[in-house]
This record gives sequence, structure tokens and C-alpha cells, in this order.
Amino acid sequence: MAAMRSERVTEVSEANAPHIEGEIRDLVRRDARMWRRRPEPSPQSEAADSVNTLVQRVAGATVEEIDRVSGELVKVRDMLRGEAERISRELSGYALLSQSAMASMKIIADNLSQLKPSAAPSVVPPNVVD
Repeated sequence: MAAMRSERVTEVSEANAPHIEGEIRDLVRRDARMWRRRPEPSPQSEAADSVNTLVQRVAGATVEEIDRVSGELVKVRDMLRGEAERISRELSGYALLSQSAMASMKIIADNLSQLKPSAAPSVVPPNVVD
């Protein structure tokens, strides 16, 4: 009896299979449409979307501009540091040159003061005849 029953279930199942498959397809399509369906855009949501898009474009451009300016500022900073080091080296060189010139002038002054007045030729201005 059980064998007859299983045969009947199989016969009923095979006969109804296309019908059941069709119902399953309809159910899946209906559920898929419900999940895919977007709410109708309202003027407010469209305005909000356009504002969001505009803000994203402006913010993106602003961020790119900030990055570009930041990069330029880094280059200028590096250039200024290099110039500061160069000027510092030149000032050190001028200070050393100035010290050497001062030492040379002191030696010359000392040597001139050590000369005897008799050794120095005396220059007498000629008499002016009127």
C-alpha cells in the first residue's frame, strides 16, 4: 500500500511540476520587482541629489587644489631653506674676510708707527713766490 501511495505522489508531483515551477517563477519575479523598485524621485530628493553631486564636485576640486598648493609650498620651503644656507655660508665668508682685512690693517698700522721719523723723508713744500 505504501508503494502505491509513493507512486501516486510521484505521478501527481510530475504532473504538477510545470505548474509549481511557474508559481515559483512568478513569486521570485514579484519579490525581485519589489526589491528592485525604487521609490519615485520627488523634487526634494532630486534637489538633494543635485546638491550632493555639486558639493562632491566642488569638494573634490577644492581638495585637489589644496593638494597642489601644499606641494608648491613644500617646494618653496625647500628652496628658501637652501637659500638661507647659502646666505649663511656667504656671510661667514664675508665675516672671515673682514677679520682678515682688519688684522692686515692693524699690522700695517703697527709697522708704520714703528718707522723712525728720521727714516721718513721729509717733504718741505716749496716756497711760493708772489
